[in-house]
Amino acid sequence: MKPRQSEALFRFFFSLIFLALGLEHLFSDQLIQAMMPTWMPMKRFFSMGSGCVLLLGGTSILLGYKVRWGALLLGLFLIGVTATIHGPALFHVPTDLDPHWHWLWQVYQRSNFVKNLCLLGGCFHFYNHSVGPYSLESWLYRRKKHPHP
Repeated sequence: MKPRQSEALFRFFFSLIFLALGLEHLFSDQLIQAMMPTWMPMKRFFSMGSGCVLLLGGTSILLGYKVRWGALLLGLFLIGVTATIHGPALFHVPTDLDPHWHWLWQVYQRSNFVKNLCLLGGCFHFYNHSVGPYSLESWLYRRKKHPHP
């Protein structure tokens, strides 16, 4: 596989988690709302807003259009959700959770914390890297440079 093709494949696989979670935030967010801290107001509003951010950023990366903006948007989202949800959850188990399941909560939160750090690294990559010829930006540039009659 050529490096340019692998860049497009990387964009595709990287964007999948954001697109899937964005749809979940918009259409099936009961679990997401349940994981939000008790102090957080308007949970549905924040879930819907997060879904839109995830879809917008994920689509930007997937298509290779305005990738720097998409990476910045997703990076800021990851910093925010990691700092407010997954970071504190590393040290706090919900009081209504059966003690038998505390271990699973801790594993889940550690996994999400580390996953978010890895995804943040991907956002840094996309923010500082060109998207290559297999992107909407490249296609639009070529079309503008050589318009067809």
